[in-house]
Amino acid sequence: MKDLFGGGVLPQSVIAYLRDTNPWWIGKPGPQLPTFRRAMFGEVLRKFKSGPAPCVVVRGPRQVGKTTLQGQLIEHLIEREHVAPQRVLRVQFDEIQSLTRVEDPILAIARWFADSLQRRTFNEAARAGEIAYVFLDEVQNLRDWAPQIKSLVDHHTVRVLVTGSSSLRIEAGLDSLAGRIASVDMGTLLLREIAGLRFGASVTPALGENELERFTQRQFWEDLVPRGRSEADLRNRAFAAFSERGGYPRAQQEWQVPWPEMADHLNETVIQRAISHDLRTGERGRKRDQTLLEEVLRLACRYAGQAPGQSAFVPEIKQALHANISWQRVLAYLRFLDGALLLRLIPPLEIRLKKRHAPSKICLCDHALRASWLQEIVPLDPQMMAKNPHLSDMAGRIAESAAGYFLASIPHLDLAHFPERGAEPEVDYILTVGAVRIPLELKYRLRIDPFEDTRGLRAFLEKQVYNAPFGILVTMHNDVSVPDPRILPVPLSTLLWMR
Repeated sequence: MKDLFGGGVLPQSVIAYLRDTNPWWIGKPGPQLPTFRRAMFGEVLRKFKSGPAPCVVVRGPRQVGKTTLQGQLIEHLIEREHVAPQRVLRVQFDEIQSLTRVEDPILAIARWFADSLQRRTFNEAARAGEIAYVFLDEVQNLRDWAPQIKSLVDHHTVRVLVTGSSSLRIEAGLDSLAGRIASVDMGTLLLREIAGLRFGASVTPALGENELERFTQRQFWEDLVPRGRSEADLRNRAFAAFSERGGYPRAQQEWQVPWPEMADHLNETVIQRAISHDLRTGERGRKRDQTLLEEVLRLACRYAGQAPGQSAFVPEIKQALHANISWQRVLAYLRFLDGALLLRLIPPLEIRLKKRHAPSKICLCDHALRASWLQEIVPLDPQMMAKNPHLSDMAGRIAESAAGYFLASIPHLDLAHFPERGAEPEVDYILTVGAVRIPLELKYRLRIDPFEDTRGLRAFLEKQVYNAPFGILVTMHNDVSVPDPRILPVPLSTLLWMR
């Protein structure tokens, strides 16, 4: 039997790396971690430990806390659930050359771990009630990572958690893992997470996990407003912090760092890293045009909350790059950004077999990226907006973008926008749960016209074929009243506060 760090089939350099990055094997602590936990910690832990799928994949853009989440899960298993440290393996495949030179590194490392640490097979350990937990970070940097994980979970009783910053490359490997994975998308901070991270407050969400059906219940929305009002002080503080610095954990945690310095950090670690590393390499190693990617992202930031389409994108890109760029290519690059979760493309509603002629609406993952990329700060906080009335129209668009990305991030919720069609006015978003549709219109402004600002909602509600029992008018303030009883006003801060 090999000693604790026996050679096995791995090079000594790899074994030394594994030893250094798994210090709990010899009773040493891991790196100090933030005490704050993302809201999805419990969901990921449950799916990882006892979900029906042996592998959980956590996707998300860079710098949202995926690696920190892994460390917190490991810490929880060892310290709170008293899992033997030798049952926990973590490997970070982040451009470590010695790992990439190993043939089938996931399988080779797993084999070495079972032989050297567990001193028995994974299946023998599992039958003894000591299942192994395997954490793989930035696994998309490996070729053929998905078939290796498939082989691992098909032949061994083991639990695997995978995280990756390049959602496109993660997505590309999921087909071969069908039936073996549970996917979780991790975005920027929710409003109540900002309240926890920035102000140390604990808030129970109005909408819990797997409660999507409540969206179709009028009572849920009616209760949402007074609840938001009762928690208005904390909600407003969190919303002001969100308005000022967005939802990236580091931007909120290090709120004393001047914004220009934080903006440079976001540009370097999120945008430039995603464009030059995650998105630059396409199929079969082909290089995508980095300059075009940057220009498409710039225009996406400029048109956040809108559905600009070909007529807006193509002329501006041709002028900026002095090149004849087709709409198909621009659209492909927009989809790359969507696949990287830097933005969401919200499609037009497809109903009664009508084809989607309208372009998708663009919703950014975080308005702080827009502020850092365009070097243009547009506040969402009502008090700051009152001091900058010339930014009201753009603030409305950014609010629409923030609401769209928030709604698109709710698991299993079908989200679309309803473009103007003949005599039917547009509606910002349509929420579909089963056969029920809820139209949602966003009017983020100081004054609401109860008739003019609800035209789209009323027209949609009056069409029986759309099966919409009521509509939601998202506003800036709490004190909005609408005479039509089918329309429920909800402040944007309260909408974002629900999860």
